[in-house]
Amino acid sequence: MPLDDVPENPPPSLESQLRSSLDRILESLQLRLALLGTEWEAEKLRLFSGLAGLLLCLVLGAVGLGLLSLALVWLLPTPWQWLMALGLAALYGLGAWAAWRWALARLSAPSGLFEQSLAELQRDRALLRGGPDV
Repeated sequence: MPLDDVPENPPPSLESQLRSSLDRILESLQLRLALLGTEWEAEKLRLFSGLAGLLLCLVLGAVGLGLLSLALVWLLPTPWQWLMALGLAALYGLGAWAAWRWALARLSAPSGLFEQSLAELQRDRALLRGGPDV
């Protein structure tokens, strides 16, 4: 069969190229939104499970410290009981202050939320600009 008889595939029309490009853009956007949603759910679950554990720890710790303090104060002779109560109150106050400072430091630290999504979007922008894959 001669080469002249082979039918050529006509180049795709401008409309089909635009539709294809728009389809790829929308697919990429859909994937990025799905990734954002997944990261949001993971962060939400991590936060709520951490808060539930923290609440349980606080309740059990408060009950334990209260009973221990009561036992320590009760076991001492009467003249020394008030001094033990004051010492324990000062110790617990110092512990509360240290916990407050630790919590403020943790809350002011960057969380890294949506880190993967931002990296993917940055990679997409680099590809659109024709740069190297980041």
